[in-house]
Amino acid sequence: MILQASTKEKELLARIMRAEALGEGDLGMLMVGNVVVNRALANCLTFTNTKTITDVIYQNPGGFSGINNPLFFSNPTTTEQNLAERVLKGEYYYPATNALWFYAPKNNENCAKTWWDQYNSGRYKNHCFYIPSIGTCPEIR
Repeated sequence: MILQASTKEKELLARIMRAEALGEGDLGMLMVGNVVVNRALANCLTFTNTKTITDVIYQNPGGFSGINNPLFFSNPTTTEQNLAERVLKGEYYYPATNALWFYAPKNNENCAKTWWDQYNSGRYKNHCFYIPSIGTCPEIR
C-alpha cells in the first residue's frame, strides 16, 4: 500500500471515484483515485493538511464537487471497491500519474494549458489533468 486507509476510507475513495467519473469508465475512475491519493501524499501547495482520504475529499475549500452528486451517497459496488484498492496499492495511470487537479471542460472545449497555475498533463475522455511544477511537490514527482 502506498497509502494506508481503513475500510471506511477505501469505501469513501470508491464512492468519490464513482461520483466524479462513472461516465469515464474504470480507467477514468482510477485516474480520479490517483488524484485523491496524490493529494493525501503531497505536502505542498494547498495540500499540507490533507493526510487521509477523508481529509482530501472533504477539504474546504478545494475538495471534490462529487460529494454533492447523488452517486456519492450509496454504498460502492465490489468492482468500485476493487478499483479503489488498486489505486491504494499504487497503480497509476497517465495523465493522472502526478496530477493534483482535474476538471471537465464544456463540450467541444480543449483543456486549458494551465489551471490554477498548474500545467496540463493530458486529457482522458472528459477530464483534463493538471500537475504542479517540477520541484513543487517532491512527494508525488
